[in-house]
Amino acid sequence: MSEEKLRVISIAHTGVSRAAGRLRYAPFENRDDVDVHLVVPSRWKQFGRSMTADPGGDPGVTTHVLPILFPDAGPFSWYLHVYRGLGRLIRETRPHVIHLWEEPWSFIALQARLLKGDAALVLEVDQNILKRLPPPFETIRGNVLANTAHLLSRSSDATMVAKARGYSGPVSTIGYGVDQQVFKPMPEIGSLVEQPQLTLGYVGRLIEEKGIQDVLEAMAMTGTPVALKLVGEGPYEAALRQRAERLGLTDRLTIMPWSNPEGVATFIRSLDALVLLTHTTPTVKEQFGRVIIEAQACGTPVIGARSGAIPDIVGKGGWIVPERDPRSLAELIAHIHAHPEERHQKAADGLENIRMGFTYDAIADQLHAAWKAAAGRG
Repeated sequence: MSEEKLRVISIAHTGVSRAAGRLRYAPFENRDDVDVHLVVPSRWKQFGRSMTADPGGDPGVTTHVLPILFPDAGPFSWYLHVYRGLGRLIRETRPHVIHLWEEPWSFIALQARLLKGDAALVLEVDQNILKRLPPPFETIRGNVLANTAHLLSRSSDATMVAKARGYSGPVSTIGYGVDQQVFKPMPEIGSLVEQPQLTLGYVGRLIEEKGIQDVLEAMAMTGTPVALKLVGEGPYEAALRQRAERLGLTDRLTIMPWSNPEGVATFIRSLDALVLLTHTTPTVKEQFGRVIIEAQACGTPVIGARSGAIPDIVGKGGWIVPERDPRSLAELIAHIHAHPEERHQKAADGLENIRMGFTYDAIADQLHAAWKAAAGRG
């Protein structure tokens, strides 16, 4: 008699959108040994945007759109929300594993820990800065970590934080996936035709910590013809425009508003390289840099700073420079412009980087292995 299916409840506020957090579950449609139930909030607020959940019917999972308490807690909603009806769903589903794509000090992590019954708890963590949390969050974190069967960690720094706060169980690495139906290279990927001007670009929030000002400073230092294009919005936009004007770069800086994923992919494919030069501060350290894998999937290499997880994610698909070092960046810009064959190779290496670790099939494999191990089926 065959073993019953592994039943998993996966809880993720990022699953509010079908085009984002749910895509990595689609590969489970082709696996007959696991029954995955995805719990997402009926509405969510993030960075000033209010989102209503897409309906269910997603491939690979049974999606449960549940109302949450405390949906209007601003940025703290990431940590304060709990689900109405979660206990009933757990009783009806009788999961072997409850998987949380949430941090261990969140109220939803505590709710799942208290309601889980015999289910094994699998926790997926991003937080990579060790700091003592105010009450009651530190107590919640310790309780949840002490009752976690398996940790899925985004980076070695995230693992360090969890272990420093009492976790002592098994750890697996997990990345983010990229939608290769949207983020894909043009057929002429890697063309060696020399361009008169190098085009660098950035996608994301326009805040000081992202280091975009370093690119402007580097552009002013080099004689290489180079332009900078940005897609995003944020409080640092005015300061960037002022700096460009002071450096005489106004005509070489373009700032465009947010676009849909297809628009972002088209923008990335127009670049010679994408930049992500995050500054590490007491409260900021790059946890992953999802735009890195989006760029590499488009066949665009990445220039990253030696900040947090950036070097590990970029791998061979780009170049790494020291943080807050426009001079080194200026030298790299001149080198890249003079060596189009190297850009071609970095683009190819980036595509291989995606194939090896950041497809949705790869992420599903990582999830499945952790769930099986936690349930004692590994």
